[in-house]
Amino acid sequence: VISPLTETFATLKLLHAGVGHHPGEREWLHARLPGYRAVLAADPVTALLVRAGLGGSWIADFLTPTPRDGECFEDGVARVRSADPADARAHLRTSLAGPLPAALDRDDLPERAAALMEHVWETAVRPDWERRRRVLEADVVARTAQVSRGGWAAVLDSLRPGTRWLGESRFHDREGFGVVHH
Repeated sequence: VISPLTETFATLKLLHAGVGHHPGEREWLHARLPGYRAVLAADPVTALLVRAGLGGSWIADFLTPTPRDGECFEDGVARVRSADPADARAHLRTSLAGPLPAALDRDDLPERAAALMEHVWETAVRPDWERRRRVLEADVVARTAQVSRGGWAAVLDSLRPGTRWLGESRFHDREGFGVVHH
């Protein structure tokens, strides 16, 4: 499924990491990091939310609802916004593998996350969404052919260096997110 929300979340992860892996990505980050960092500097609670949701041993689930075929960005981000606040806090505790910082013990976390995703969409994804969508569609075609040759394990093993299929519906992501179950 090609999802504008998923692409926006991937972009948020890249902005959060702040490190490009190739010259084009580094140039892209150089142009966008100052604005992203200014948004977080102006809102320390959202900055802490991002660090807790992305920086722990696990990604907070409420930030990444399962993509839906044909879903527009607005409908996807509405699902982030409508997450139950208690569930959002529980997901953050799981991400942190520990207690929730006092500043995040609040009910507006889904709204804050959705607002940040809207900012990332508008400033970093939407301007070149049509090109990104075409690249993603081509990737789906290529990976579908790869499935026919080597199965899902071959596709997952090839996503990027350090990502590997573990079996039993589990794979490991090299970025330190541990074993991801889907």
